[in-house]
Amino acid sequence: MHVSAYRRLRILLLFLTVGTLATGCSGLGALSGGKQLTLGYIDWDENVAVSTLTKVLLEEKFGHEVELQRSDEAVLKQVYSGVAGGELDAFQDVWIPNQKEYLSEVEDDVEHLDPWFEGKTEQGIAVPYYMDVRSLSKLDHAGTDMINGIEPGSAVMPQIEDKVIPGYHLHMKLVESSTSAMLSELDTAYRMREPIVFFGWSPHWMNTRYDLRYLKDPSDLQGRFNDSAEISSIVNENLSEDDPAAYELIKSISLSKEQINQMEDDINEAGDPEAGVKIWLEDNGSVVQPWIDAAKKARET
Repeated sequence: MHVSAYRRLRILLLFLTVGTLATGCSGLGALSGGKQLTLGYIDWDENVAVSTLTKVLLEEKFGHEVELQRSDEAVLKQVYSGVAGGELDAFQDVWIPNQKEYLSEVEDDVEHLDPWFEGKTEQGIAVPYYMDVRSLSKLDHAGTDMINGIEPGSAVMPQIEDKVIPGYHLHMKLVESSTSAMLSELDTAYRMREPIVFFGWSPHWMNTRYDLRYLKDPSDLQGRFNDSAEISSIVNENLSEDDPAAYELIKSISLSKEQINQMEDDINEAGDPEAGVKIWLEDNGSVVQPWIDAAKKARET
């Protein structure tokens, strides 16, 4: 059986199983009286993946009731203040140094955990492999006069608008958009082999689906947005005492680029974050078991 067909069959069986459980019995949280937890997230693929993974593990293994509260990237600062103020228990997509200003404003009221992403990220203005451009200084010869950006609230957007475009004397326009819209434009251009310039990053499934090239930045005008970053989590300062199991699970999470990319692919294939994460868990039980063991130990002490 073809791999994608096999995955679709697994997804269908998973939905049927979930539906049967929903009509036949109450949820695990209701049976075990688990604690309630609210995780803040923004609609970035790696954030959706790791937050949903945390939710599924806490609900299935510990009987928690977990709410995922989505915020727009334009108000990312409010996610930080939400964790600091206790309205949110955690946020698991802290990019440092990108978001260091947000973190510095709340560092006395949150605990900043060690990175959960193994290794360093890659980020910057990029193009598909079939374009000849290799440097930001040559973008005027890219065959397009647009740089496809992401959400207007993203910290990288002013950097491109105020530093990159004037600094390299580019006759280009930065297009404010959203991550999903930018990816849609990339997919269309890639299939047609048309020129497109956009802001990319890794870990993200775009790097496995498309052959991309991150452009050189000889004058370093992208600043920290052209540098590798670490991805970590912040939790409310009281979480370790209020909910030791949840705290220890979030603290223990550790994922490689291949693992997080595969999880994102499974989510895309399933068309639903929880279904995709459960498919991923079927093949990665040994990856998450040490986290579960650590959380169980924390709960018992």
